Amino acid sequence: MGRQWLQKNREINAAKRGKLFSKLAREIAIAAKSGLPDPAMNPRLAVTVEAARKASVPNDVIARAIKKGAGLLDEKIEMHHVTFEGFAPHKVAVIVECMTDNQKRTAPEMRALFAGKGQLGAKVSFLFHHMGIVEATHDGAGLDIEAAAIEASAQDVEPLENVPEGHTGARFFTDRADLDAVTKSLREAGWSVTTSEMGYVPKETTDLPPEQRKDVEEFLEAIDDQDDVHRIYTTLK
Repeated sequence: MGRQWLQKNREINAAKRGKLFSKLAREIAIAAKSGLPDPAMNPRLAVTVEAARKASVPNDVIARAIKKGAGLLDEKIEMHHVTFEGFAPHKVAVIVECMTDNQKRTAPEMRALFAGKGQLGAKVSFLFHHMGIVEATHDGAGLDIEAAAIEASAQDVEPLENVPEGHTGARFFTDRADLDAVTKSLREAGWSVTTSEMGYVPKETTDLPPEQRKDVEEFLEAIDDQDDVHRIYTTLK
């Protein structure tokens, strides 16, 4: 007695790991479909493959996802990009991007997740800038991220959270048309790029007291657990 929680924790962690592997494999397939199926010639594919390897996704899963996206397998990829807008608790604006093979399944599941605590369907995209987002780290602490942004032709930059000790991390913002060029430039300058994608950056953020913030975070975590959810963007500070 007294150790049942350990096994339960392991089962929860395994389930979360399985979901993460599935999402990363799907992102690899989509990146391979959007360009060449060669990471050396496709910056976004290179980034997704690197992120998958850092998450310990097996090499055979990565290879199969690339082949699937490139149409080299009998199993064809037919994914739809669907965006949902609305409010989380306490009027925090939220945009949820989903990649799904069945919109008739995803839409009602999103409605159920928003029901009661949130508000689905409210137009909030005007509260965000739609732009390229690149997250990257570099060996060495205290590097000049402003200089790196200028050299890579990024529009703006901010420090990245939870950076490994002895590294510098930054989040670079770009014009949508410049995303691949900025990603390539940063990689050539020695940055390890972990994210390169189009996304939404809030024009203004919402600051909440701890209890209200907890409500919003629990709401967002429930949404993120939905299998088809790709990215979540909010105005939460």
